[in-house]
Amino acid sequence: MTPGRVLVGLETSGRVGSIAVSVDGTVRARAFLGERSGHASALMPALDAVLAEAGVDRRALEGVVVGAGPGSFTGVRVAAAAGKGLCHALRIPLYAVSSLLGAVLTERALPGGAGPWGMATDSPALESADRYVLFDARGDRLFAAAYRLDGRVPEELRPPHFTRLPQLLEDRELVAAAFCGDGAIRHLAQLQQEERVVLPPPLGFPSADGLLLYLARAPETQPLANPFVWEPEYLRETGAERSGEA
Repeated sequence: MTPGRVLVGLETSGRVGSIAVSVDGTVRARAFLGERSGHASALMPALDAVLAEAGVDRRALEGVVVGAGPGSFTGVRVAAAAGKGLCHALRIPLYAVSSLLGAVLTERALPGGAGPWGMATDSPALESADRYVLFDARGDRLFAAAYRLDGRVPEELRPPHFTRLPQLLEDRELVAAAFCGDGAIRHLAQLQQEERVVLPPPLGFPSADGLLLYLARAPETQPLANPFVWEPEYLRETGAERSGEA
């Protein structure tokens, strides 16, 4: 058995998926998944490769943490299904952490330049520790949450919610917050017109590293009581549900 607590993180809520293995809070190996449509088929082979790189036998895993959403309906379910399968097969606990919360920790969890985002990780000097994480939900629609990063664990200022850009910009209490995530990049021009700070990728992008860092900093986090009936955080109805209501 590998010494220390051995966890695997699975995050597939965004365009770029990721897998990471940590031992006692330190990530030993990671992998990124490219096209969102291929996450389901690529995840398990990538997990095997990451475990081999980390020198960890699958049977040594002591827990799985998944990005609980929000994000792509199909994407969020990929990590959820894989996590449930691993927990069932290995009889280990499953943790679910908001993908928005994991994303706000990406800037602290990933080493500089890690990941396929293709932009510099250098960020402007910031006076505020507040971050508004935005996930693109198409058009002017967004999944959003706000956090303060002046402690080991982010302080939630606005819980994860579904909104639209005009309504979000009406939040005058957090005008000093820096915006990040693919939703912020999508609306970069409008946010800059409003004199808001926008941080480049990978800041604010969901990552397995961010999920694992949260668990390392919040060890009191409890696993799901019944992982097999748990469902991800969609924050709005699926397309099928909306069609049914219509």
